[in-house]
Amino acid sequence: MPIYELRGVTKAFGDNHVLRGVDLDIRAGEVLTIIGRSGSGKSVLLKMLIGLLAADDGSIRFEGTEVSGLQEREWTPIRRRVGMLFQEYALFDSMSVFDNVAYGLREQNLLPESEIAQRVAEALKAVSLPGIEPMSPKDLSGGMKKRVALARAIAVRPEMVLYDEPTEGLDPINVTRVDRLLLRLRDTLGITTVIVTHNMRSSFRISDRLALIDEGRIALTGTPAELRAQASDPALRPFVMASRVSLRPPPGPAASSPP
Repeated sequence: MPIYELRGVTKAFGDNHVLRGVDLDIRAGEVLTIIGRSGSGKSVLLKMLIGLLAADDGSIRFEGTEVSGLQEREWTPIRRRVGMLFQEYALFDSMSVFDNVAYGLREQNLLPESEIAQRVAEALKAVSLPGIEPMSPKDLSGGMKKRVALARAIAVRPEMVLYDEPTEGLDPINVTRVDRLLLRLRDTLGITTVIVTHNMRSSFRISDRLALIDEGRIALTGTPAELRAQASDPALRPFVMASRVSLRPPPGPAASSPP
């Protein structure tokens, strides 16, 4: 059974019909990347998975249980299992890195205060930022802020993390660092990963599957190789070509250029 099953999910803001009938499954342990043009509803879809936005119609099931009609307080058990990394970091500049990472643990009363320091240290080590607990977010680079926000998300030991543009605004070195980090968290902690991004190089590199939103629906899903094989699809090709990603599979040994 998929962790999430979405069927016929719609969402409109006034006359702007963003999602027009989304059907999508999210499988345990996978890296699923949701791609699409700006304004296509990618971030809206992420927020609906944890109840930050309500669906207008359709079904959202979490481990087989309908959740699309839950009240705010009823989302709490799900949010303890599904974390989210927001595009704008959402760090508190008035708090130290330690207090930012500890925020979810304290807010959800998950650990006694005596055990929080160890959990914070473990989370910061997992994102390759050990020992920066006393620092202030305003003194960190953009890449470090991303990783602190990720440490906060994983400190509560979620089973799944939703990432909204995790590499937006980062230089290529930090993009690669974040990509490797997401894969390491999947492999070492078993975290199911759902990513929204415009970075096609990154998404083709780390995803098990990709899902393309077009005109309010999931137009295509598949592995990177399967999407490359559908390069002629009019919904896929302009988006991928604009991101300068080769749609041809890598050459085999016989087709490789000589050194």
